[in-house]
Amino acid sequence: MNKSEVEGLMQKAVEATQRAFNAIRTGRANASLLDRISVEYYGADTPLKSLANINTPDATTIAIQPFDMSSLGAIERAISMSDLGLTPNNDGKIIRLNIPPLTSERRQEFVKIAGKYAEEGRVSVRNVRRDAIDAIRKQEKNSEISEDESRDLQGDVQKLTDKYTKKIDELLAAKEKDITTV
Repeated sequence: MNKSEVEGLMQKAVEATQRAFNAIRTGRANASLLDRISVEYYGADTPLKSLANINTPDATTIAIQPFDMSSLGAIERAISMSDLGLTPNNDGKIIRLNIPPLTSERRQEFVKIAGKYAEEGRVSVRNVRRDAIDAIRKQEKNSEISEDESRDLQGDVQKLTDKYTKKIDELLAAKEKDITTV
């Protein structure tokens, strides 16, 4: 496992954390809230964004216009059964989701959820670190690299871990600010 592989895996952990943050409501309409929703469409779970055009006509509304009108009911069902807590309004052509303003209790819940996602991201980064250090120690044990090289490589891996953990912390701080801003 070389340095660029380790850095790539850590970057993927940060990106996964960012995607998880995008799915948390902030009180403003955002099409990425629907990224995790999949719809039962002709017997297969299909991501909502591949079945419909999703846009935000204003700050409190998300409009979903299916490409195939026969999927309207399935999309409405998938949104109702999701953990978003939003009620879809179906007018026969477009499904509208009204995003209500968040209460302070709900904002605190979302901050806790964001903290949980951030911790999952940090754990992923630390798992990459553990795997990389194990590989380095194995190389040292097999006399492929010297003890000094091993120590230097382990130090590099720790620096990368610190860098990507800090990125996750920065993303969390930005998301918390976004959630708590009224």
